[in-house]
Amino acid sequence: MIRFGFALIALSTALLHAQEVPKALPVDPSEITPNQGQVAEPAAPEVGEAKPLPPGEVKMPELKRNPRSDSPIDINHLPTGEDAVRLQIFLDEAHFGPGVIDGKPGRFTILAVNSWNEVRGLPLNDFSAVMEAAKKAVPSPFATATVPSVAKKWVNPNLPSSRQEQAKLKRMSYRSYAEFMSERYHTDVEFLIELNSSSTVWNLSPGKSLIVPNVSAFLIENLNGGRYEAEELLAKRHVVVDTKINQARVYESEPTALVVEENADGTVKTVPNRALVASFPITPGQERFIKYGKWEMRNAVQLPVWRYDQSLLDGKGRSNNALNIPGGPNCPVGVVWMGLSVSGIGMHGTSDPETIGRARSAGCIRLSNWDAVTMTDFVRPGASVEIR
Repeated sequence: MIRFGFALIALSTALLHAQEVPKALPVDPSEITPNQGQVAEPAAPEVGEAKPLPPGEVKMPELKRNPRSDSPIDINHLPTGEDAVRLQIFLDEAHFGPGVIDGKPGRFTILAVNSWNEVRGLPLNDFSAVMEAAKKAVPSPFATATVPSVAKKWVNPNLPSSRQEQAKLKRMSYRSYAEFMSERYHTDVEFLIELNSSSTVWNLSPGKSLIVPNVSAFLIENLNGGRYEAEELLAKRHVVVDTKINQARVYESEPTALVVEENADGTVKTVPNRALVASFPITPGQERFIKYGKWEMRNAVQLPVWRYDQSLLDGKGRSNNALNIPGGPNCPVGVVWMGLSVSGIGMHGTSDPETIGRARSAGCIRLSNWDAVTMTDFVRPGASVEIR
């Protein structure tokens, strides 16, 4: 497993606003119920599950440019093949989320690169420094990984689609080992199929191996359903949720603006912005549901239970027909809920990480499950959250 000690960075706001077509309108929580009396323990690294492969051993398919990669620079000049995967892994490990690791860098990768540049005072949209750093830090972008035995507890191929049946379950599990392994390695099933084969991916079971991005594994088995305790330093941090570029950026405190100075010869330079510590792709609510303003993070819980009340979600008020949907990776609010001081709104995970940045929610801020868990390493209850 790759481990890095990079300085943590966040995103530049000097990018074009993303133009999106909503794919779906997933519902958001009317009420979140955490398990009581438990404290969430930090995840411990898993040893020996994945083994890096030599560079060049994995033959990636010819890249077809991704139509969702709307970017402020020429998309044909973005890295491809192993270099693209290497860059995405580098940014992900540095906690500047590039989105799903799939070898198809788009606007989230560009936003993350510009954050990396901004904190160092480098020019925006310049990939030279970050690519050199990525090549040194990630010599092997792929690894072979074995499906762990613990996956049996987290996979249910018979997971029902109806809310009534889901409410009877103990956990909203993954529907397949393919889902389990794709989220574990911050990617999607489609990319796993590109790296392996459809037959390999859809016939996975504990003990079988496949090729994955060589990124630190998301260990869902370390989630126990507890609460995250407040920590003084993390409670003083400030999160800016930018709904125009679909990014959540974490600052040490109230943010300072990007500073550009003019040199004596008339050229300009960007002053390093060390206040930025991390950033993550998000999906904001629909425009009519967004709660702009500055709020406080009130709680953070693992494997939240979602109170499904269609009447309340339809704007008709609370009813007596609500269902409690259990926690798990396929729970609509994902595996972590971070509640804000504005009623019914929070930052949380999702059952569909590939839709981050595209599908619009009904009011909350959605992250991939792996980013939602990582977010709790940077902010805790008491932190301020500004939705812009």
